[in-house]
Amino acid sequence: MTRRDAPYKSQRGLVLVTTLLLLIVVTLLALGMFRSFGLDEKIAGNVRDKQLALQAAESAQNYAEYWLSAGNGTSAVTCASLVVASVGQVCSNTLPTLVANVAVVPWKNGSTPVGVTYTPPNMTVSSSAAANGTYYAPPVFYISLLGATTSASIYQIDAVGYGGSPNSTAVVESTYMVSLSTKDLGGQ
Repeated sequence: MTRRDAPYKSQRGLVLVTTLLLLIVVTLLALGMFRSFGLDEKIAGNVRDKQLALQAAESAQNYAEYWLSAGNGTSAVTCASLVVASVGQVCSNTLPTLVANVAVVPWKNGSTPVGVTYTPPNMTVSSSAAANGTYYAPPVFYISLLGATTSASIYQIDAVGYGGSPNSTAVVESTYMVSLSTKDLGGQ
């Protein structure tokens, strides 16, 4: 054996150890990436459910505004419970007078549901395991008369929508004014 071969013989085990350490590092990086992808999918699913809930709540709110602008709700009654589904109702009392916390849904006065249930066309509602585009429950709205004059009525509209689970909800509120007067725009 020559003197030149001696350093290479002493390094044979070092290459094996270095390769094994590099393989462990690459494996840990790959496992971290796969775990990150799973977490990203959960976050994306939660964002989708929250957007579904917000769209459902806004749909109910828009329907309530449309219902008021069609000339409905000229008289208000004192409401204490659920109004008949798909038939609007204007209440003289506001939602916080019936429900302790409007952020807690479903809205209930004791054990009685509060609000008007509105199911938009083509909405799929299922309280069982949700599929994509399926809502946990139909949206609900509540209309309160805040004040009226001879020329306008001011309403508060509260609406809640659900995403694919009971944990994904959105509550929206608007103040809406309906003018009772008319104006001829033909002469302008």
